[in-house]
Amino acid sequence: MKIQRAAQKARQDVRTFCDKNFKAFDRLAKEADVQYNHFIRTSDPDHRFAVQHFWLMLKERGYIYESKHEGWYSVSDETFYPPSAVHLRLDPATGRKFMASQETGKEVEWTSETNYHFRMSALRDRLLDFYADNPQFVEPLSRMQDVVQQVTAGLTDLSISRPVERLSWGIPVPDDTSQTIYVWLDALINYLTKANYPFQVPGQEHAAGWPADVHVIGKDIVRFHCIYWPAFLLALDLPLPKQIMTHAHWTLGREKMAKSTGNVVNPFYALERFGSDTMRYYLVQCGGIQDDSDYDNKFIIRRYKIVQGNLGNLVTRVVRGKGWNVKRAVESSQIDESPAGQAQVEALKALPMRVDNWLAKLHPGAAMKEILAVVDQTNQYMQQASPWDLSARTNEHGVLRGTVHLPTDHNIQKVDSIIYLCAEAIRICGILLQPVMPQRMKHLLDLIGVEEGRRMFKDAVVGADREYGVPMVAVGKGREGVVFPPLDSDF
Repeated sequence: MKIQRAAQKARQDVRTFCDKNFKAFDRLAKEADVQYNHFIRTSDPDHRFAVQHFWLMLKERGYIYESKHEGWYSVSDETFYPPSAVHLRLDPATGRKFMASQETGKEVEWTSETNYHFRMSALRDRLLDFYADNPQFVEPLSRMQDVVQQVTAGLTDLSISRPVERLSWGIPVPDDTSQTIYVWLDALINYLTKANYPFQVPGQEHAAGWPADVHVIGKDIVRFHCIYWPAFLLALDLPLPKQIMTHAHWTLGREKMAKSTGNVVNPFYALERFGSDTMRYYLVQCGGIQDDSDYDNKFIIRRYKIVQGNLGNLVTRVVRGKGWNVKRAVESSQIDESPAGQAQVEALKALPMRVDNWLAKLHPGAAMKEILAVVDQTNQYMQQASPWDLSARTNEHGVLRGTVHLPTDHNIQKVDSIIYLCAEAIRICGILLQPVMPQRMKHLLDLIGVEEGRRMFKDAVVGADREYGVPMVAVGKGREGVVFPPLDSDF
């Protein structure tokens, strides 16, 4: 209904309106360097078939019945609210009084109509059993507890259709064209559509990717994904997603972002100014899972300068160093036996598993912090080891100037052992950061000469690659060719 009204306001046919507006989301995905298997539209023919089949299966099992429905409906939220969940609000700008959802603040309207209902109340016990057997189904725990509390308090049956005279844009009820299927029942089945539902091959039901390992959603649609969706699937004895990660929101100036107030960020402008990798890095590291995060350009710049100063500087020091040969150091793979060198080795060995553990817990920001902590440690290690001093104090015969004289090979090996650990830190951290900053990490790995086929997670192991060390791209001078070039503006 929200789309239908927006199209009417724009004086456009709904199909034309949707065909025009979906392109912005497709463009945004491409500019943000987000890859996907399918860009699903609910108007696709295969999706329509899947939804109508799902409806008929629910009806066949006795989960759908027709009844009169009265209640407060929010067009913006696309859901009914019980009387206890709405209150009277005042628009301070106009003085207009209106009823609104207590949860979202969106306006609601009283609706009385005959439509179809889903017997969600019948699934209460099965839902609670599922939650008990899968206590990490919803992440974070606080929202899992909220979901269990809501279902424990009791479920009412759900209105799952609207009269066609009220809502014409949508999928018709298959055996009653006077009704249009409820948007959330329609939309949630998207997850099944591209998993070949209902045409899975017997014995190969999971081949197309269902059940999903993780759904990633915003905290404002928890009820639909964590209560309604499992109930629909349980009704048909279909597998449930293994986990649902519910993230918090971004605020602007500590206020909720909203198109109606103009308190928003244009993502295309942000991407044009900072680049996709910078934005991805900032959003992943600083985005909230439990609590909302505040968006500000100065925060983006601050974070960028941090990674520019630690990882960017480390790469420049190692790749452009004149007193050593990275390729030789990698080929020899000598480990610095000093306590600092051993601490560096242990940190690099532990890093992939620590990152993997955080990602398994659905905390990518924490995984990022682990990687950057190792980068900081490597910078400190290199500074303390000072390979440039060893190199500068070596004469053309490889002998240390001064009172202490060491064999040529010993001194070269010492420099190589330091550079090797620093190069390994760059390689391993570069591999692990690829999902967040794919373009910058490609350049980083090109700079140290890591072959394309050796950039997988399994390669992020100390000593796994002894073939790199010759840059595949120009190293450059000054700002030219650096992994994190200076920003055009600090504002």
